[in-house]
Amino acid sequence: MNKAELIDAIATEAGITKAQAKKALESMTDSVASTLASGGRVSLVGFGTFSVSKRAAREGRNPQTGKTISIAAKNVAKFKPGAELSAKL
Repeated sequence: MNKAELIDAIATEAGITKAQAKKALESMTDSVASTLASGGRVSLVGFGTFSVSKRAAREGRNPQTGKTISIAAKNVAKFKPGAELSAKL
């Protein structure tokens, strides 16, 4: 499912227009992104938890040349599904 299909599904399920569904989805994703950017976490009970994880610097290899390269440390987004979501899969 892509973003347009998700907007269509939200609009149909909630009985709202596609424009309202798009605004709601974008508001949700913006809120999650800004919370994660500030180091917080977002818990949606039954669905899952979005959090930030720190990935340490490490050495890697260029697959074309085999040369060793250094990969910088960075923060990555993480999602852990909740019990209800896991049960549905």
